[in-house]
Amino acid sequence: QVQLVESGGGLAQPGGSLRLSCVVSGAAPDDYAFGWFRQAPGKEREGLICLSRSEGSTTYSDSVKGRFTISRDNVKNTVYLEMTRLRREDTAVYYCATTYRSWCSSEFDSWGQGTQVTVSS
Repeated sequence: QVQLVESGGGLAQPGGSLRLSCVVSGAAPDDYAFGWFRQAPGKEREGLICLSRSEGSTTYSDSVKGRFTISRDNVKNTVYLEMTRLRREDTAVYYCATTYRSWCSSEFDSWGQGTQVTVSS
């Protein structure tokens, strides 16, 4: 069973940057595809971006294209979400998840507990 623990959230100013971390245990970050999601108050969970085992990343949300990138560090057993040019509407709880598959399927089976990101001046 893969366990995921997110961190790195907090308060950021509009236009600023944050890097979220997702520490992976029970597997290596390049064993499976990993994705990042978010859920804002009163809204449904939104898929943002996914990193497959060997075919690069796929961005699901047009609102983060060109601003958010996903990467992994197998030495640190961590998957990252680099967020730049932050907007107030990026405020949400951010989650990482894995598909238990090598590709970015629509089914993510293991989730972290989430980390809060607030973008405000």
